[in-house]
Amino acid sequence: MRQIEPATQAVSADDTGPSAPAHPLGRRAALVGGLVLAAGLLALVAMASVALGARAMPLSTVLEAFLAPGASSDHTVIRELRVPRTLLGILVGASLGLAGALMQSLTRNPLADPGLLGINEGAALGVTLALAVFGLSDPTVYVWFAFAGAALASVAVYSLGASGRSGAGPVRLALAGIAVGMVFTAASSAVLRMDTETYDRMRFWLAGSLAGQTADTLMRLAPFMIAGLVLGLLVGRPLNMLSLGDDAGKALGVAVNRTRVVTAVAVTLLCGAATAAAGPLWFVGLAVPHAVRAVVGHDQRWVLPYSALVAPVLLLAADVVGRLIARPGEVQVGIMCAVLGAPVFILMTRRRRLAAL
Repeated sequence: MRQIEPATQAVSADDTGPSAPAHPLGRRAALVGGLVLAAGLLALVAMASVALGARAMPLSTVLEAFLAPGASSDHTVIRELRVPRTLLGILVGASLGLAGALMQSLTRNPLADPGLLGINEGAALGVTLALAVFGLSDPTVYVWFAFAGAALASVAVYSLGASGRSGAGPVRLALAGIAVGMVFTAASSAVLRMDTETYDRMRFWLAGSLAGQTADTLMRLAPFMIAGLVLGLLVGRPLNMLSLGDDAGKALGVAVNRTRVVTAVAVTLLCGAATAAAGPLWFVGLAVPHAVRAVVGHDQRWVLPYSALVAPVLLLAADVVGRLIARPGEVQVGIMCAVLGAPVFILMTRRRRLAAL
């Protein structure tokens, strides 16, 4: 039986990765330049998200909506619909990309992803119960149900994946995540089938969508995602040391349990808030960290911020394409992410030779 390559390689506390060149200052400058380039690309995609949609608007109209806002319908659409949608897409994408990178590093599992491991489905079940059973429609209230569902899914997947003599291997965790996700999805569907009114409200959300989100939703959910982003970015160095193993990490001064708890809290905040905002989204947290590591190496101090910048580029690009190909309607971003992410996932499985297991 062939073994899957680990998601991360062991790196020293002061190394930038297994492929670091002999001139660390030049390497660091290149990586910083890459971050600036990714941020610039994100800004371009964000502008496209504001300007393009069911009705294309020239750049001059977009600028007027910010610099000299008026009462025209174009300005209203830009300020009240497209700008909140774009900002929410940035936060949701950053949250899912960072959550995927954190999970892959902590579990040393190349298949770790908020969708594949059932965490998004757990959060979705929490939101479904909040809306259908308890009648809660305030995002700041039902987001706590999303957190509870995400945490429950994490515990269930790890418990199932770690049972048995072989322990929590990558394939066992992936299979446990798929099983738990299917159970939670079935539970959500059963609840919604008994409440058609709630189903009508949630059917686009369940497919994964940024449509219809207002500035109020953004302001209510953004603090949770920002808190998760800050926590996640702070654990890059400890995760590097833990890649050497728990014993080596302890010898290097890492508080192993605290690092795991902080990472788990960050993942729960990121996945719960992102799912509450946009529904369950697949492949963003899986594909982006792998693509990032192919460019920057395995140092989590770089993988984490790169993932947080590149993932919203993918999400917003998918959202824009979904709006353009189905005018005057749109294809939900969750569907577009699956269409764009599935080929990457297939390529990854072929390279990892999962079929040989």
